[in-house]
Amino acid sequence: MKVFSHFSRRLPAMAVLTIAVAISGCQKDAEPTDATDSQNTSSQNTDASTANTQTNAQTNTSQVKANSTASADQQINSPLTILALGDSLTEGLGVDSDANYPAQLEASLKELGYTNAKVINSGLSGETSTGLVNRLDWVAQTKPDITILTIGANDAMRGLDVVTIEKNIRTAVKTLQDNGSHVILGGMSIYDNLGNDYVSAFSDIYPRVAKDMNVPLIPFFLEGVGGDPELNQADAIHPTKEGYQIIVKDNILPILKPEIEKLKASNSTNTTALNNTTNNTPTETTQ
Repeated sequence: MKVFSHFSRRLPAMAVLTIAVAISGCQKDAEPTDATDSQNTSSQNTDASTANTQTNAQTNTSQVKANSTASADQQINSPLTILALGDSLTEGLGVDSDANYPAQLEASLKELGYTNAKVINSGLSGETSTGLVNRLDWVAQTKPDITILTIGANDAMRGLDVVTIEKNIRTAVKTLQDNGSHVILGGMSIYDNLGNDYVSAFSDIYPRVAKDMNVPLIPFFLEGVGGDPELNQADAIHPTKEGYQIIVKDNILPILKPEIEKLKASNSTNTTALNNTTNNTPTETTQ
C-alpha cells in the first residue's frame, strides 16, 4: 500500500513529464514540415517571377514584331500626293481630262509601281505668278508631298517685269517648302519677239532660283515639244496628248523619280527612329 501510495503521489508528475515529452516530440517533428513549406513557397514565387518575366519578354518581342510589320506596311501603302501647280500648260487647255500632264503622270507612276500616287491638277488657264501667289494658301490645303511648280509663261507673254516674276516664284517656292512640300521647279523659255535681253533674263530666272533655294529643276518644261507643230495644238502653244506624253516621260519623270525615292528613304528613316524609341521604352515587370 505504501508503494502504491508513493506511486500514486508521483503519478501526476510523471503524467506531466510524459505530456511535455509528447509535446516536445510534436514540435521537433513539425520543424521539417515548416522548412519544406517555406521552400515550396519560395519555389512557387520564383516560378511565378520567371513566368512573368517570360511573359513580358514574349509581349515585348510581339510588340517589336508588330511595330516592324506596321512599319513595313506603312512604307508600302503610304499615300503619295503630288501637286501639279501652274497655268494652262498644267491644266491641259484644249485636251481631254485624261490627256493633260497631271493625269498622264499619275497613270505612269502607277505603272511604275507607285500604286498609291495621286497627282492633283491645280493648273489655271491665264494664271500669272502674282495670281498663283495669291492662291497658295488654298492649294496648300491639299498637303502635297511634292509640288511641281510651272509658272511664268503668261507673265513673259505680257512683258511683265522680270524682277517681279522672280520674286513671285521665290515666294511660291518658300511658301510650299514651309508647308512641308518638296518643290520641283519647271523651267520656262519664250519666243524672242520681246527681244533677246528680255528672253535671256526671263530664262535665267529658273536655274538661279533652283540653285539658290536648293530645289530640283526641269531645265525646260516643254523640251522636245515646244515649237513642234505635230505635238502642239493649232495655237502653237499648248501641247497635244502626244506632246504631254513626251513631257511626262522625258522631262518630268527623270527629275521626279529620284525625289520620290529620297522622300521614301526619309520616311523610312523617321519611322525606324520612332520604332526604336518606342521599343526602348522601359516596361513594367510584374513579380
